Amino acid sequence: MFLIASLPAILRQCAIGMVSLAIMAPIAFVGLAQAQTSSSQIAPVPDEAQMIALEGFRSAKFGMDEDAVLAAITADFGVAADAVQVGMNTVERTRVMTVVGPEVLRDGGAAQVSYIFGYESKTLIQVGVLWSADTDAAITEETLYSNGEILNAFFASAGYLPDTITQNVVLDNGILLFRGSDPSGHTAILLLQGVFEEVEDTNVLFPQSLTLLYAVDPDNPDILVIESGDF
Repeated sequence: MFLIASLPAILRQCAIGMVSLAIMAPIAFVGLAQAQTSSSQIAPVPDEAQMIALEGFRSAKFGMDEDAVLAAITADFGVAADAVQVGMNTVERTRVMTVVGPEVLRDGGAAQVSYIFGYESKTLIQVGVLWSADTDAAITEETLYSNGEILNAFFASAGYLPDTITQNVVLDNGILLFRGSDPSGHTAILLLQGVFEEVEDTNVLFPQSLTLLYAVDPDNPDILVIESGDF
């Protein structure tokens, strides 16, 4: 178990509106506040050749329209087009494509992968990957911790800008394992969520899901916004 004390939540979580699915709805992150990294060591700034360029997820690239993303999904996961669920977030007015991918992370279990299209741009602005017992009955708490540790270590050395990196920050409902951005502001976020319980005077996180988000601009997402004075 992850033995750490609880701190106030630093981010707001919104469930994406989806068509009816037998698995847990994916998670979208809107208006994410920057947290302070738990590490006292600041990594040196990588040179330009070492910096990551976060362009999307596998063959699906930010800025693609729905037809192009659907083609990328079928190629990446070897599924027919009718295996991809299409839904609408009725609050944010964004469209969502969802597919269950086996072994998205090697030996990590099946995950639900969601592709989110902007309200105005109608193009790909976010990709979310969710692991939980609802996406794969064989996934355990140990699987979630292991997947999180593997991805956290990978992202830490992937070339994100050091001054944007946040790691291992405790929230009310879990742990922000990683947040980092590339030079264009595209951002990766890794969140382990669950329930904290007190075990022998220590707050212990019992994880229920692991979510990875790739976003063009998580702090200013392309969603429906009601402006002051509209009503």
